[in-house]
Formats: sequence, structure tokens, C-alpha cells
Amino acid sequence: MTVLAKKQIYCLGTVRINRLQGISFENDKALGKKGRGTHQENKALVDDVEVRAKKWMDNKGVTLLSTFASAEPVWELKRYDKKAKAVVTVPCPAVVTEYNKFMGGVDLMDSLISLYRIHTRSKKYYHKIFFHFLDVTVVNCWLLYRRDSSDLDIPERKVMMLQEFKLSLAESLLLEGKNPMAKKRGRPSSNGGTAAQFAKKKKSSPATKPIPAEGVRTDGYHHYPVVTTRGRCKNPDCKSAPVLYCQKCKVHLCITKDKNCFVEFHTK
Repeated sequence: MTVLAKKQIYCLGTVRINRLQGISFENDKALGKKGRGTHQENKALVDDVEVRAKKWMDNKGVTLLSTFASAEPVWELKRYDKKAKAVVTVPCPAVVTEYNKFMGGVDLMDSLISLYRIHTRSKKYYHKIFFHFLDVTVVNCWLLYRRDSSDLDIPERKVMMLQEFKLSLAESLLLEGKNPMAKKRGRPSSNGGTAAQFAKKKKSSPATKPIPAEGVRTDGYHHYPVVTTRGRCKNPDCKSAPVLYCQKCKVHLCITKDKNCFVEFHTK
């Protein structure tokens, strides 16, 4: 904290009592007898930086350390008292109010990252750092996406969850700027006939074609129509079965004199 304070970065956080050498507070039992909301404060000059330690009694003792905040002014909080079976007013130091205002940001970030973390088996430490920052970036993008969705009054059921968001992002990055007409590199397969025969024998219902991510659908790059067998048009509110097929999005779309689902699908 003192090193950061010298760089004009001031801190506030919880601390263990055994990390505060030479500073003593009353134990929880003694503070509890004085009543909920009781607090104590000590300050010291460490490397020419004033550091303040505070202990506040809530359900149990909470110890905080700060290089900028103090106990004054004392605010008030509402707490439920089990003995009185009612909501009571409890004194709360300003440092606790400041801590509660910003608490949970790092914890929430770590929790969201741990859900779908990029796992690597590399022993090189900088690989882990690189992929961790990728996870941080994606989670922050998802949080911004949720905030924008809320500002635009988009229903919660239509807002993508974190897993859907990451899958959509991965699909967009994989297909962004790709040319489906480009010649594939590598040696051609030698058992194409056998694979084709096996595919014909396979008895399974055809899977529904997924609609590509918006970033791929509207990138305006190499969306070529080709003629193939009939299939259900993927443009919303269209129930026709055209033979035209987008080679990049891999979905059927209509082009008639009355409507142009191909253009609408790739622009809206």
C-alpha cells in the first residue's frame, strides 16, 4: 500500500489482524458487548505514508486498512436485529461505506472467468497471462453487451448468456473475412468414395441448420448464392422452400420478384 501510495494510487481493503504489527484492537467478544456498530481506529506513518487501520463490529469484527479513507464521517445502516426482531439503525464508519460501494468487482470478475476459462497445459508462464487477459477481455465485453441490452430495453430472454456470447464470438472470429470459394490447402483425401458410401448408409434425420452469428451474417464478404436442393428459408417470417443457398452462411434464402430474403438476411 505504501509503494502504491507513493505512485498516487490509494488503496482500501480488508486485512488480517496478524498483518498489522504493533497495532492492537479489542477482540470481537469485547466489541460485541459495546454494541453493534462499535468501531476503533489506529493510524501510523509507514515510509512517510499515513496508513489507517479500522475495526468495525457488524455480525462479527471487520478490519480494514486504507491510505486515504478514515472513520469520519460516521453514516448509518439498516440491519435486522434477531433479538429485537426488527430493523435497527447501526453506526457505520465512512471507510466501511466506501468499501461496500466498490466491493465485489474483482470477485465477480474472477467468478465469471472461472465458468469458461481457457485452459492451457503450457509450462510457459506468459501463455497463462496472455490467455487470462483474453478471458478478462471477453467477460468485460459481455458485461458491456448486457449493459447496452438493458439500455435498449431488450427483453432478458433475448440477451445472450456468457456461454452463448463466447460461442458467438468464436464463430465470428473463425469465419470473419473467410472466402468459402478459396482453394483448400493440403493433400486431398484418398478415401472420398468410401466416406460418401458410408454417409449414404447413415440413417439419421438431418440436423437443423444453425443461423450464423450476426458478425458473420452481416460482414458483407463472400456471401455467394448457389443452387442446391430445396430447404426452408431462414429469414424470419418466411415459410417458403427455395433452392438458393448461401455458400458462406450455409442456409437457404429466397430471391423472388416480391421479396429478397437473401439481402434482408445479410443486412438486418
